[in-house]
Amino acid sequence: MKPLLLRGGRVVDPSQDQDGLADLLLLDGKIAGLGASLAAPDGADIIDVSGKVVAPGLVDVHVHLREPGNESAETIATGARAAAAGGFTSVCAMPNTDPVVDNEAAVGFAVKQASAAHGARVFPYGAVSLGQKGEQMAEFAKLIEAGAVAVSDDGHPVASSHLMRTVLEYAQAFGIPVAEHCEDPDLAKRGVMHEGVVSTRLGLKGIPAAAEEIMVARDVSLAELTGGHVHLCHMSTKGCVDIIGRAKDNGINVTAEVTPHHLTLIHDECEGYNTNAKMNPPLREQADVEALCQALKDGTVEMIATDHAPHHYEAKERDFDDAPFGIVGLETALGVCMTALVDGGVLTVPQLIRCMSTNPANAFHLDGGTLAKGKPADVVVFDPTATWTVDPSQFLSKSRNTPYAGRQLVGRVERTIVAGVTVFESGAP
Repeated sequence: MKPLLLRGGRVVDPSQDQDGLADLLLLDGKIAGLGASLAAPDGADIIDVSGKVVAPGLVDVHVHLREPGNESAETIATGARAAAAGGFTSVCAMPNTDPVVDNEAAVGFAVKQASAAHGARVFPYGAVSLGQKGEQMAEFAKLIEAGAVAVSDDGHPVASSHLMRTVLEYAQAFGIPVAEHCEDPDLAKRGVMHEGVVSTRLGLKGIPAAAEEIMVARDVSLAELTGGHVHLCHMSTKGCVDIIGRAKDNGINVTAEVTPHHLTLIHDECEGYNTNAKMNPPLREQADVEALCQALKDGTVEMIATDHAPHHYEAKERDFDDAPFGIVGLETALGVCMTALVDGGVLTVPQLIRCMSTNPANAFHLDGGTLAKGKPADVVVFDPTATWTVDPSQFLSKSRNTPYAGRQLVGRVERTIVAGVTVFESGAP
């Protein structure tokens, strides 16, 4: 492994309050130096990154990689490469595969597959309950020993309050978050989009905001009762933001994420029965988007996660009622967020990197999100002014289900480095 010197970029590292022109030296897979006019070791590769942002590799704590069970939509390897193309150096893979990742062998399989992929690091979740049935708790000790970094039944809420309480209590012994898909299953039953004027006009069964907010309130109460760390997945409503804000004011151990699509799109995208805008939680209203953006800005919600959910083309071509929820997001996330949030005046570049790298790494106890000396050399280099048009046919993901096709975005990933090795380079074959 050759030493690598990134020369003359705008180095942004929120973990060290760093934002300015500097060189970054990578040596033996670690960060070896950060400063002005660094000397290059013998044999080093020197890359001029003038005009580019150099930052800790992005960290996504919520992706679906479909393997095992639905490899036609995505595999761990293709997902890891798609993540690298999006500037992500670490992703956390949800356990709702087939079979479910609810035992040490399944976790071990995910770890093994990830180690063979030339892309982002992949950290598996373990399931909260066996088979994600919400009945019997999985054996957390074995899951974590095998490599799981958190537990979740994402795709399904933990409907039983008793089970959720037990899980939050037990997870504390391992220092891991419990990531929750917040949805009241009775209120949301058979719903396919946000309950509002658009669903009424289209004649589609809606999912009210209350279905999400009720479960957020319950989980916050259980986190207060137990002292456990609840992580709230893909928040989508203003009401959820209000609940989370009060919880944090009261010192409750809660973190939360929001997706790029919930920060930028509203339920009008479903017009014409556009299945690429069908997701769960659904796209909401403009007031919700504004509240979520403000929550990121003031820190009520700490992080952005893609909820990357690939589906085969034929699955999304069904009638709206029958099509699956979800969109791909790894390769568009940075551009969407740079365009809407940074160019839109909501966040600065350092604030965005904090939400997409430093904060998620810290919340999930991952060894990333920083360019501090001695830490893993996981780095993203991107051009903050380059414009590009989303072309799903060019995705490294196996799937193409995105509502951003044809949109012009600002902010293009130029290079992604994992452990000192370039795993993605723009324009490389």
